[in-house]
Amino acid sequence: MAGTFTPAPLSADALARTLAPFGQSRMLPVEAYTSQEVFDWERRHFFSGWTCLGRSADIAEPGMQRAERVGDTSALLVRGEDGVLRAFANVCRHRGHEILPCEGTAKARAITCPYHSWSYRLDGQLFSAAGYGGFGSFDMSEFPLRALNVEEWHGLVFVDVSGSAGPLSAHLAGLEERVGPYRLETLEVRGRHDYVIKANWKIITENYQECYHCSSIHPELCQVSPPESGANWSPSPGAWVGGYLDLRPHAVTMSLDGHSDGAPIPGLSDEEMRRIDYIGVFPNLLVSLHPDYVMMHRAVPLSPGETWVECTWAFPPEATRMPAFDPAYAIDFWDITNREDWSACESVQRGMESGFAVPGPLAPDEDAIYQFVTMVARGYLGQPLPAPADQRRVTA
Repeated sequence: MAGTFTPAPLSADALARTLAPFGQSRMLPVEAYTSQEVFDWERRHFFSGWTCLGRSADIAEPGMQRAERVGDTSALLVRGEDGVLRAFANVCRHRGHEILPCEGTAKARAITCPYHSWSYRLDGQLFSAAGYGGFGSFDMSEFPLRALNVEEWHGLVFVDVSGSAGPLSAHLAGLEERVGPYRLETLEVRGRHDYVIKANWKIITENYQECYHCSSIHPELCQVSPPESGANWSPSPGAWVGGYLDLRPHAVTMSLDGHSDGAPIPGLSDEEMRRIDYIGVFPNLLVSLHPDYVMMHRAVPLSPGETWVECTWAFPPEATRMPAFDPAYAIDFWDITNREDWSACESVQRGMESGFAVPGPLAPDEDAIYQFVTMVARGYLGQPLPAPADQRRVTA
């Protein structure tokens, strides 16, 4: 979280109720889902730290450039001739024009501002400023693009625009053992859907972290996975929460009838081949690990009541090279399930905006939501996001 810290514009007493022990706590204050002031605070603080901006494969070649919205600003990602991925503030050092519009892309041997054609090398150093030769004390070396913290982790790109979020390894602490075996960096995206959901970003994450609702709204999912199965993991030392569900005996993956048209991800354990892991990386990444593919949701909050979500499905090369490979078995299943979830999330948002909502209690099966909302509440108060060490239990 960047700059001098100011707590979120929410009642400290209400947040204390959220932080009460599990079984006694209440959900976040209603204003956390509806207030423009809270939303603006979140973009300045939560989304200025380590945030996922997509996959390395989408900006893999030298000269590739892409601008992405990050909180209340934007970042420019650039792959250098040396293969290194760099991130810069998406602002020209001349008059402040954006180098690229948000979601804009380019591929060139230089970074060029479209306003007055100031040009920068792929490492951000200014090398051309038309008309400035010999003018006054102008020195091009004094005007590089402003560098931002960027790291790649298992083929995912994370950026910290605040410069003060600490190491990414601390943000993701404890996650390597869960995600590493799936070798995300080797998987190939073969499906991508964009959704605009009329719900607050936190409601989407909360929905993702429990299956208490599955028997009510997900008949397809319940056909291949018992909603009462699995467990949620105990609070981690990193800024993430997660858990898993088991597959039914006839199912080998999540599809409408449990069959797979792909191939298993090599190297998974027998246990990993019989479950689906659900991981929420704060603030904007949801990762679903299957025996034969990985689905990810990347969220960009648009307003207190609207969120853009990019959903991707990635498969091992052993599957994508099969002559008759068709990813529809996974995409169709999750598109149905996603839309069932989005409908529920939008209804929750309408309820939050009704004027009658009050923070409710959490059910015993909603302990992962408790982990998430207490993380949010600690962040609102300026405390570290991961759970305190004395609140962590032995992991499942």
